[in-house]
Amino acid sequence: MTTAAELRRLTRELLAAHPPADTDRLDFLRARFDAGLAWVHYPEGLGGLAAPRALQAVVDAELETAGAPGNDPRRIGIGLGMAAPTVLQYGTEEQKRRLLRPLWTGEEVWCQLFSEPGAGSDLAALGTRAVRDGDDWVVNGQKVWTSSAHLARWAILIARTDPDVPKHRGITYFVCDMSDPGVEVRPLRQITGEAEFNEVFLTDVRIPDSRRLGEVGDGWRVAQTTLNNERVAIGGTPVPREGGMIGKVAATWRERPGLRTHDTHQRLLGLWVEAEVARLTGVRLRQQLEAGQPGPEGAGMKLTFARLNQEISGLEVELLGEEGLLYDDWTMRRPELVDFTGRDAGYRYLRSKGNSIEGGTSEVLLNIVAERVLGLPAEPRTDKDVAWKDLAR
Repeated sequence: MTTAAELRRLTRELLAAHPPADTDRLDFLRARFDAGLAWVHYPEGLGGLAAPRALQAVVDAELETAGAPGNDPRRIGIGLGMAAPTVLQYGTEEQKRRLLRPLWTGEEVWCQLFSEPGAGSDLAALGTRAVRDGDDWVVNGQKVWTSSAHLARWAILIARTDPDVPKHRGITYFVCDMSDPGVEVRPLRQITGEAEFNEVFLTDVRIPDSRRLGEVGDGWRVAQTTLNNERVAIGGTPVPREGGMIGKVAATWRERPGLRTHDTHQRLLGLWVEAEVARLTGVRLRQQLEAGQPGPEGAGMKLTFARLNQEISGLEVELLGEEGLLYDDWTMRRPELVDFTGRDAGYRYLRSKGNSIEGGTSEVLLNIVAERVLGLPAEPRTDKDVAWKDLAR
């Protein structure tokens, strides 16, 4: 088994062969992947060494000390947090070797073609159709709320391949090339003035069967791997104490005593404690990940992430008074990432409204926690045995 000492040795060998100060950033990242130091828990030859997941911190610490470049996870979070675990679990060897390296280095950005105008919270009701035509599938439909589609080379896509069976059983999972003919990306302007989201129209898009993940009709099970990892990626990202939004509000409180009131003091104390509890719960969740795949606990973390962001940003705007109503830039932009802490309070307040929608609505996640974590009786679902084509729409 790979040890911490062995990983330190390998990392130092990488740094000696590719000094960060003298090596092109992309060349360094490729060399790191090839050395198995990208994500050490992945298999050998796929950016890892089949080592315990917890040992990634050993590599990261060595590289940070040496000033080595990173792969900018915020920009490629969908690829890292959602696409990669799904490709690893369900992809063929050829798919893994073609897709994972440029995904991790950031050479190829990924997006997620799941939600539709009529199938958001009820994702399994999706209507985008994929029809077999020889060695290809011909896809037609519309997807929505697609982060980074304007930057993406690849997309993870679920489409209906059999309308004659109940909705969960007639879905198949594909990898879609966003540069293919018939893929059209249109911006969706948000309350922030930006358009980081998109709607994507698919018109006679041909996807080779070789880009299918999992078996035909088994796409819902494959998608659960993506969704479980998505919730962990959104809600379980490691942060230091007073990291994220709570740190911004706490800094304002300390630096500007004239803004303080008894009420905002009490609210800040309560939210600080909740943020710290969430941080420590995230540590425990990541420890569970070291032993296997994420479970429904990620839904609880994502729920907490959304609620805290909205409550903390609301307190921050109230604490700042009239100043909190200012907004830095309403210009229509197409950002490459979401930067909660690098913008002003107005942006944080507006952008956090989407946290309870993206990555699974809070209402759906409450159901997941109730049924899969607490073991409460499931809600009645009268449509689960009805063929998709017979559902009311």
